[in-house]
Amino acid sequence: MDFIHSVFALIVTLGVLITFHEFGHFWVARRCGVKVLRFSVGFGKPLFSWFDKRGTEYVIAALPLGGYVKMLDEREGDVPEELLGQAFNRKPVGQRFAIVAAGPLANFLLAIVAYWFLFVIGTSVPAPLVGQVTEDSPAAEAGLQSGDEVLKVDNRDTASWQEVGLGLLNHMGETTRINLEVQNQRDTSSRSLELAVENFLSGQDQPDPLGSLGIQPWRPDVQPVLGSIQGDSPAERAGLQPGDRILSVNEQSVGNWQELVDLLQANPGQAIQITLERSGERLEVQATPDRRQLQDGREVGFIGAGVQMPEWPEELLREQRFGPLSAIWRATEKTGEMSWLTLTSVGKMVTGLISPTNLSGPITIARVASDSAKSGWESFITFLAYVSISLGILNLLPIPILDGGHLAYYAIEAVRGKPVSERIQEMAARFGLAILGTLMLMAFYFDLLRL
Repeated sequence: MDFIHSVFALIVTLGVLITFHEFGHFWVARRCGVKVLRFSVGFGKPLFSWFDKRGTEYVIAALPLGGYVKMLDEREGDVPEELLGQAFNRKPVGQRFAIVAAGPLANFLLAIVAYWFLFVIGTSVPAPLVGQVTEDSPAAEAGLQSGDEVLKVDNRDTASWQEVGLGLLNHMGETTRINLEVQNQRDTSSRSLELAVENFLSGQDQPDPLGSLGIQPWRPDVQPVLGSIQGDSPAERAGLQPGDRILSVNEQSVGNWQELVDLLQANPGQAIQITLERSGERLEVQATPDRRQLQDGREVGFIGAGVQMPEWPEELLREQRFGPLSAIWRATEKTGEMSWLTLTSVGKMVTGLISPTNLSGPITIARVASDSAKSGWESFITFLAYVSISLGILNLLPIPILDGGHLAYYAIEAVRGKPVSERIQEMAARFGLAILGTLMLMAFYFDLLRL
C-alpha cells in the first residue's frame, strides 16, 4: 500500500510540474505564431491522445518522467511552403529565446502561485524555540541558551524552524560566521550572536544544520501514544491501533515517546511483549520489530507506528498570513530565496564544497511526495513548490539538450548575428546527454543507498 501511495504521489507531482513546464513552451509558441504539432506529458507509448481544432495532438504517455512540445521545424522534416512562416526555426532569435525560456519560467510561476495560496490561507507554525544546546558546540560557544527564540538568521526574519534551517543552509560548505538574533523567554530585549563554522555541513549525506550547530528545538512532552499504523507492518500484525498508549515493553515502563523508540530499536528481529492501554482497558500484545540499517551501519528495530503529536501551546505558535496583494510580493520573495539556495547548492556541489550524495532521483521524490501528502495538503503544496523551483533551475543550467543549453545558443546567435553551426550543436548535444545521463545514474544510485 505504501508503495502504491508513493507511486501515485510521484505521478501526481511530476504530472503537475511537467504539465506546467511544457505549457509554458506551448503558450508562448502559440503567441509567437509557431505551429505546435504535439503536446506530450510523459514519454513512450501514448495512453491517451486527442487533437484540437488547430491540429495539435495532446498525449498522455506511459512513462511520467518528462514531457515535450513538438513544434513545426525544418530541421526535423519537410515543411510545406505555406507553413514556413509557422516553423520554429524561421522565427527571430528573440522569439525562439522566449519560447524556450517560458518552460522554466512557468515552473517559477507555479511556485509563486503555490506560496501565494499558502500565505493567503495562512498557516500556524511552532516558534523556533531552542530546547537544548549541546556543550562545546558552535551554538554553545556563541552563547545560545535553552529558551531562546531565533528571531533572525543573517538579518532575515525567521518565524519557524523551517525558515531557520533554510537560512543556515545558505552557508553549506562555508567557513564563516552565521549571525543570529535571538530573544529569551525571560528577557524583553533581543541579543545578537555569531556562530563560527568551518566547512559547514561539508560531506554530510543528509545535512542537519541544527544538529551540526548543537541546537535541539524545543518540543512539548511527547507521550507514547500511537498516531498512525503503517500497512503490513509489525505494529499492524500485532493488532496495535491509533490511540493506543504504550505502558511498557518487556516489562520496562515507558514514560515518553523517545523511551519507546529506544526500546524498540534495541530489539531488531526479536519478539517483544507490549503492554498498552486502549479505551481504559489494559491489554498485552506480542510484536517482532523489523530490522533497519542506519547510515552509520547500526541495525535497529522498528514496528511501523507513528506518534500522536501533542498540541502546541498557543503562545508558541506563529501565524503566517498575508493579504492577497502583499502575499504576491512575499511569495515572489520566497521563490527567489529558494531559487538562490538551489542554485548556490548546485554550485557548491560542483566545486566539492558539499557532498554529491545530496542529489535526489525519482525514488526520493516519490518517498518525499508520499510523506508530504500524508502530512497534509499544506506540506504537499510546499514540496510541490520546491520541486518546481528545482526543475526550473535544472532546466536553466547551460547544459546542451536542456533549455539552458538552447538559451546559450540563442544568446551567442544574438551576439554573432548567425546561429551556432549544426555540427557544433550535435557534438555539444552528445556531451550534454553524457552529463545528464551521468547525473541521472548518480541520483538513482544515491536513491538506492537511502532505501
